[in-house]
Amino acid sequence: MHALSHGTTSAPTTIAVPPALSLPVIETTFSRRLHPYWPRLQETTRAWLLEKRLMPADTVEDHADGLRYTDLMAGYYMGAPDEVLQAIADYSAWFFVWDDRHDRDIVHGRPAAWRRLKDRLHTALDRPGAHLGHEDPVVAGLADSVRRLYTFLPGSWNARFARHFHAVIEAYDREFHNRTEGIVPTVGEYLELRRLTFAHWIWTDLLEPSAGSELPYAVRKNPAFRKAALLSQEFAAWYNDLCSLPKEIAGSEVHNLGISLITHEGLTLEEAVRDVRRRVEQCVGAFLDAEQDALRFADGLDDGTVEGKEMSAAVRACVGNMRNWFSSVYWFHHESGRYRVDSWDDRSTPPYVDNEAAGGK
Repeated sequence: MHALSHGTTSAPTTIAVPPALSLPVIETTFSRRLHPYWPRLQETTRAWLLEKRLMPADTVEDHADGLRYTDLMAGYYMGAPDEVLQAIADYSAWFFVWDDRHDRDIVHGRPAAWRRLKDRLHTALDRPGAHLGHEDPVVAGLADSVRRLYTFLPGSWNARFARHFHAVIEAYDREFHNRTEGIVPTVGEYLELRRLTFAHWIWTDLLEPSAGSELPYAVRKNPAFRKAALLSQEFAAWYNDLCSLPKEIAGSEVHNLGISLITHEGLTLEEAVRDVRRRVEQCVGAFLDAEQDALRFADGLDDGTVEGKEMSAAVRACVGNMRNWFSSVYWFHHESGRYRVDSWDDRSTPPYVDNEAAGGK
C-alpha cells in the first residue's frame, strides 16, 4: 500500500510499503514527527563520519543521506537537547558501521581481527578519553561518541550504560561464533540474544539524557514502565527481522527470527513471514495497553512536590518517546537504502559497506 511519510523533506512524500510489511495501525495511530534539529543533525553526522574515517568519502557522498540513520534517531528522541541528540545520532551511525564491520569480518573469515576489535571496544568503552586517537576508526569512533554521552548525566548512568554495552559486545561475539559455525539458534535462544544484539537497554537508557534526568532504580524497574520499554524495543527488533529477512537469507545469515522459525519449527518461508508479522502486530497491541499503565504510573509520581512533578514529567517524556520509536522504526525501514536488497548488484554485499580486508590488518 501507499502511505504518507514525512521522511527527510518538509513536505510529505509517498512511500510504497509492500503489503507483507504494511502495518496500518502504525500509519494511523503512531504519528510521525522529526526533531526540529534534524536538518543540522544530518549534516553534522555526515561530517562526523568523514572526520572519524568511519566511511570512505565516496561512500558518505553516495550513501550516507540515503541510509537515513539520522532520521531514525530524530524521530525517536523528541525533546532531547540538540547536543544530546547529536551525540546519540553519531553513536547510532557508529553502531551501524560497527555492525557492518562485524558482518564483513565474518564474511571474509577474520576471527583474529574480530577478537582484537572486540577487546579494544571493551577497553574504549571504559576509558574513552584514552582512545580518541586510536588507529582503528571503529575504536576511535566509539570512544568519541561515548565520551560525549558520558557528559550529560551522573557517573551512575555512565556505569549502567557501559555495563549494558559490554553485554552487547559479548552478544555480538556469540553471533560471530554462531555465524562462523553455521549455528541457527532456537527461537527461545534467538529472542534472548536479540535483546542484546539489538541493544534494547542501550536505546532505553538513552531516553534519560533526552529527558534531562536519570531515573531512579525504582522507576526504571517499575513493571509498567519496563514493560512499555521492552515492547517498544521488541517491536523494533522483530519488525527489523521481518524487513531484513531477504537481505539476511541472501547473506547466509543465521540470526533472524524467521530463520529460527524455519530451521527449528519447520515453517516454510511464507509461514515464517506470517508468524513474525503476527508477533509484531501483537507487540503493537500490547504496547498500547502498557503505554496507558506507564502513563498512569507517571501521573502517580507527581505528589505535589517539585521533585515529584519533575520526575513525573521525565517519565512521561520517556514513555512518549517509546511511542515515537514505533513510527520512526517503521518508516526508517521503508526509507533507508539499508534494506533495498533488490536494488543491489550483489544481494549478499551491501553497496554502503567497505568490502576490503582492512579489518584483517
